[in-house]
Amino acid sequence: MKTVDNFNFKGKKALVRVDFNVPFDGDLNVTDISRIEAAKPTIIKILEDGGSAILMSHLGRPKGQVNPDISLKHICDEVSKIVGVSVKFVEDCVGEKAEAAAANLKSGEVLLLENLRFHAEEEKGDKAFAEQLSKLGDVYVNDAFGTAHRAHASTTVVAQFFPENRCFGYLLAKEIEAIDKVMATGEKPVCAILGGSKVSSKITIIENILDKVDHLIIGGGMTYTFIKAQGGKVGDSICEDDKQELALEILKKAKEKGVEVHIPVDVLAADDFSNDANTKVVPVTEIPEGWQGLDAGPKTLENFKEVILKSKTILWNGPIGVFEMPTFAKGTIAIGNYIAEATENGAFSLVGGGDSVAAVKQFGFEDKVSYVSTGGGAMLESLEGKTLPGIAAIL
Repeated sequence: MKTVDNFNFKGKKALVRVDFNVPFDGDLNVTDISRIEAAKPTIIKILEDGGSAILMSHLGRPKGQVNPDISLKHICDEVSKIVGVSVKFVEDCVGEKAEAAAANLKSGEVLLLENLRFHAEEEKGDKAFAEQLSKLGDVYVNDAFGTAHRAHASTTVVAQFFPENRCFGYLLAKEIEAIDKVMATGEKPVCAILGGSKVSSKITIIENILDKVDHLIIGGGMTYTFIKAQGGKVGDSICEDDKQELALEILKKAKEKGVEVHIPVDVLAADDFSNDANTKVVPVTEIPEGWQGLDAGPKTLENFKEVILKSKTILWNGPIGVFEMPTFAKGTIAIGNYIAEATENGAFSLVGGGDSVAAVKQFGFEDKVSYVSTGGGAMLESLEGKTLPGIAAIL
């Protein structure tokens, strides 16, 4: 796996695909800088070698139309502040303006290109557009894990114009290594904690990881499909009736492969989907009509704690309850605490997938786990066993 460490960038222009698809407030200020911070080590390595960095990214979904509200010029000051270098900006990513700005770039300087998706050719994976991008640099560096599952011009196609001079940035390399630790090289016992609302959205992941894990913890809304399939009463809880057979099949496969499946035994039920609803702890198989399970119960959390603390490699994808409401966030917070404790005791822990990452950030667990993935869709496709086009293009 070639990374930026395999290159000396002295006198070279590095064309770097970063993921600066960051959120804004109403005044176009960046509200979460973590993606910019994640790209910093790669940029610094290039500059310290004596090279220059040309950064390209998308922002939002302009669908091939120029939209001033999602111009990357709005993040230029923030990038300058984080990288510690005054970042230049050019109003296009291809063509005369972009080529002139790139040609005039001196060693130690950084240039940010305009939003790639202002050109429809980016998402189409257009070869001529990719070739235009390739004219801007001497080395291609992909450091955008969040878009590695998309076969776009800047993430995949452009790599072919750098047959010898292409590599992974530090962030993308770390993502690949973290997933590899869970899926291939991790110390046993390996535990996967899968939450979220639907079995259907996690089925491919479950099928792919059954060969790799020793323990599978199922939580969140998925729980009730498994419980109902086994004859339990789930009241008004979220449930995919058409996936009950599939749930039983998963349990059967897990048993055949020697994987221990852990499902909640009790839940915090509510008489309404509201933070102020009446609540009570009930056995997961006996949720009354008119009530719905919205968080894991105390016995369940004790069981989960025992499994997590004896695991050496842990994957967490998806919350355990409706953590957006404080009343039903206790289960998700508890899981975060158990993983933090296991990590402190030497386990490797990877958190990935939109909602679990949001929960980890919200409740302050970011520095207490081994790795928090930056790419939602890309992370999920990796766990499903798919080869991501952005990674394949470099390899």
